Amino acid sequence: MNSSEYIELLQSLIRTLSLSGAEDQTADILSNFLSHKNIEISRLNNNVYARNQQYRQNLPLLILNSHHDTVPIGNGWTRDPLGGEIEGGKLYGRGSNDAGGALVALIAAFCTMYDRQLPYNLMLIASAEEENSGAKGVASVLQDMDEEPSFAIVGEPTQMHVGIAEKGLVVIDAIVNGVSGHAARSEGINAITEAVRDIYWISSKEWPKVSDVLGPVRTTVTQISAGTAHNVIPDKCHYVIDCRVNELYELEEVVEIIDQNTKADLQPRSLKWRPSGISKDHRVVRCAESLGMTVFGSETLSDQVHFRCPSIKLGPGDSRPSHTTDEYIALEEIEEGINKYIALLSQLEL
Repeated sequence: MNSSEYIELLQSLIRTLSLSGAEDQTADILSNFLSHKNIEISRLNNNVYARNQQYRQNLPLLILNSHHDTVPIGNGWTRDPLGGEIEGGKLYGRGSNDAGGALVALIAAFCTMYDRQLPYNLMLIASAEEENSGAKGVASVLQDMDEEPSFAIVGEPTQMHVGIAEKGLVVIDAIVNGVSGHAARSEGINAITEAVRDIYWISSKEWPKVSDVLGPVRTTVTQISAGTAHNVIPDKCHYVIDCRVNELYELEEVVEIIDQNTKADLQPRSLKWRPSGISKDHRVVRCAESLGMTVFGSETLSDQVHFRCPSIKLGPGDSRPSHTTDEYIALEEIEEGINKYIALLSQLEL
């Protein structure tokens, strides 16, 4: 497999700003790339998708999915975040690792398998709005389809380890109410002080049900705001809790336990991002293991949450450079991803 054209495709994507909800230009790049390979493409919003040439009725459907949107660039870069520079065997730029490497590796695998007769149908979805969990992302394509997929491979940086489970997520807005007063006279009830007691409990809470695959529940306060002036006791404090939940708890259960042990009024933003997973004995997992891939449980949420069918998270790159300054992926990781995707698809039966 000659990976050079797919590396160049990734460089083109990096050099084109593609924030969630504004990915039209990268969608154009992907559409043109596939069209030039004589692959018939479809487009819904900024999602680009295609089916294999030997698509046949009554076969199970395997979906290959990764995203082409990125998080904002941020400050502190020592390189051009839109430069797509290659140095020391690494490709730098926003979206190079999350999830450009996985995306172009899946595209390479799809193009390789495109005209082969397979024991399943194959569909590629290069999706939008993953980073902001937007309504016009892969969920919109799945809702528009007439058939149910049988399996999905979601491309994210996993070092080509097989993610067989993914933690759920519930984000909670918490409001602590106090009583305003003058700071000089220590009047009122300080909402910040009350919130600190909540935050201490949240940060030190040990959740007893620990998953063999996904580990413990993690609850972290990630934002806080309060106060209007230095000399006024604040009567309100708002903080945000990020809850990563294993399959042994319901999201509602986690919210209720936090509510019973804090003073804040809690408002979950959504209760739909639930844990997902498949058996270690699933034939796709066994096939991947036969190719030397290892299994793990993922702490982070991805587009995998939108698939009602069994799925795995699998892709080149290490998750640690994702969303960071000087984000990068090694070229050899992309090449490994392409080769392992093709090997898996070649041996797979659904």
